[in-house]
Parts: sequence; structure tokens; C-alpha cells
Amino acid sequence: MKFDIFCEIQRPYPWNGRDEASLFQEILAHARAADVAGFDTWWQVEHHGAPEFSYASAPELVLTAIAMVTERLRVGHAGVLAPFAINTPLRVAERGATLDVLSGGRFELGLAKSGGKEWETFGVQPDKARDQVRDALKMIPRMWTEKEFSWTSADYNVPPREIVPKPLQQPHPRLWQTCGSPESFFMAGELGVGALGTTLLSPVAFLGQMLREHDRGLAACQEPAGKVVNAQKGCFTFVHLADSRAEAIANGAAWSALWYVNAAAVAFKVPRRVWYDMIKAGLHPNSARDTAALTERDPHETDILPDDPPVVVVLKRMAQGQTISHEEAHEVLEPLDCVVIGDPDHCIGKLRGYEAIGADRMMCMMQFGTIPHAAVLKSIALTGRHVAPVFDRQREGTPA
Repeated sequence: MKFDIFCEIQRPYPWNGRDEASLFQEILAHARAADVAGFDTWWQVEHHGAPEFSYASAPELVLTAIAMVTERLRVGHAGVLAPFAINTPLRVAERGATLDVLSGGRFELGLAKSGGKEWETFGVQPDKARDQVRDALKMIPRMWTEKEFSWTSADYNVPPREIVPKPLQQPHPRLWQTCGSPESFFMAGELGVGALGTTLLSPVAFLGQMLREHDRGLAACQEPAGKVVNAQKGCFTFVHLADSRAEAIANGAAWSALWYVNAAAVAFKVPRRVWYDMIKAGLHPNSARDTAALTERDPHETDILPDDPPVVVVLKRMAQGQTISHEEAHEVLEPLDCVVIGDPDHCIGKLRGYEAIGADRMMCMMQFGTIPHAAVLKSIALTGRHVAPVFDRQREGTPA
């Protein structure tokens, strides 16, 4: 099981005199630390109009900067927002190939369907989004490998053109799809591309069920989107390592994970009640019914219900404006098998669960919420020194 970094580029208000420039400098420092610590890939998201939650509106630029200050760390999209109204396949192919050349062949391409506020921002037609992701995954490797490319469909037309540059990696960079529903995991497998999934705050076993959908899709794959099949599975979760449990609590990692969940609902105009219900039911937020833009708020969405588990209760209290201490946040999240926060031995035990469901890569979100910059750097170093080596073996049949 390989260890990667997953990054949103976050900074909750108030900033107390700091600015966006310092935030990006911190991200570059984290990338250099990840390179030294032996992490495999840096995964950068793409989001728009999401202050506090994500300053990753130009991921290709960030990934290029990271490639320029690192030596071996791979740079990946998790992923490019692929509905054509946001990014056309031709532009994705051009930018991706350029990044592959500039990075010396270290690029990984993942595509995402997006939803909610971003569909609203760019005028995406929700009923076409998934099919457009599918078509983009089929088009882009052709653009990378064919001397002349053309495409004609109801949504997208390209006359015969020579698409340049071509990527450095042969036959082309690995392909991935960000997945959040059984249908999307199956689709990724059926297309022969890797799956990038998340627990959010749901049980690891539920993510395991989604990974089996990817396996089922791989078994049904007859015409891979790319020239080679990528059967790998990446899993995102909150990760923070410290020398001790007390230090992890003081760094506010658990509090920051709770902040992330509530902030995501605001950033993407998804009803908080939907996120809370997903956590309760072990569901995920990326299905069409859950990513429709919110037109009006439910004044009762943060009301505490008798069947709410402790994590939902504390999320609702935080959303109501109540003060949640770092200690209480940690006590609530520590029993969840999906959250990896604590000293190295504790975190190794949590990560065994991801290994057991067949995760090939851990996409560790290290920089989130209010965790101090120095604590993020230390978490990266501790993971590379004490945790990753425990899992550093290649699963049989998994590409390196």
C-alpha cells in the first residue's frame, strides 16, 4: 500500500494577517517535505468559488510548481472537473501532456464529475455530466497517442487536428476517476481506470463495498478507455500523526476534520442534512440526487435528532455555532475506523483497516482546517519515517 498526499489548499477564517501568498508557500513546503519523506503522489483537487475550503482553482499551475520544487514526487489530479462546460477534453489533454513533460514523466490524470455549486457556476447540465466524464476518459488517451484526432458527438466536436504536446510517459499517463457512488466505482472499473474514493466519515467497510464495485467493473471491462488498464484503488481520509495522542489533540486535527465536513456543505451548496444523513447511513455525497445545487436552506437541518450518532451531534452543534473543544472533537472521532489521527502506532492500527479492504494507495489529507503549518510538516515526516515503511510492499498484481 503506497502513501500519497491529498490536498485541498485550505485556510479557515480569520487569517490573522496571513494571506493567500503565504498559504501557497506553505503548500510548496509540504510538497518538498512529502518528496523527502518518500510519499508517492501529490493529488491536487480542482474547486472554484470556495473560500476557506479550497484555493485550488488552478490545479495545473500548483502541480507544475510542485513538480519544479521536487525530484521524485508524482503529481496527480484528483481530479480535473470534466463536464465540458468546465474543462473541455482537448484543453485537459494539452495541459496534462505539458505537465507530464515539465515534470519529467511524473503526471497522473484523474477526472471528476463535480456537482452542486460548480455545476451552477459553469452552467453544467447535470443529466449529461457522467456521460461527459466517460467520453473525456475515452478521448484524452487518443489525443495523447494518435497523430491526428477527431471527434463528433452531440456535446462535443473536434475537427481533425494534431494535438500537441504529447506526454513523456508511454503509452500515456495513468488514468483515474474520482468516485463517490456504486455507479461511479463500477464505471471506473468498466473503463479500465483507477478509482479514487473517500470515506468522508463513513465506515471503512462501506468504502470496501464500493471498491468491490470497481472490481466488478474491471471484470466487465472489454474496451479500456486507455491503452493500459489501471486496476488500482486510492482511498482518501483525514490523516494526522504526532508524537503522542495529547499532541494530536493539541494540534486540533479532529476539530479540523469536523470543520471540513461542515465547511464542505457550505462551499458546495449541498444541504448539511444530506451530509449528516450520509454519515448516518454510510453513504457518499457524489450521487446526482445529493449534488443538486441548494436553492433554500432548511432552518431545521441542524436540529439534533434522537437517532443521531455522536459524530453527527457534534457536527450539528458546531454548525449551530457552539464551541467544540479539541478534546471533545478527538473523543468523538477517535472511535471511527476511517479517521487516522494520533501517534504512529495508533495510526498504523487504523490503516490496517484500509489495507484489509484492498486499498492500493492511501491519499492522506494532511493540510486541513486549522492544523498549524509546523504540525503538518511533522505529520508528513512521521508518516514517512514510521508508518509508510510498515505497508511498503507491492500487492500481488498491482502496478508499481
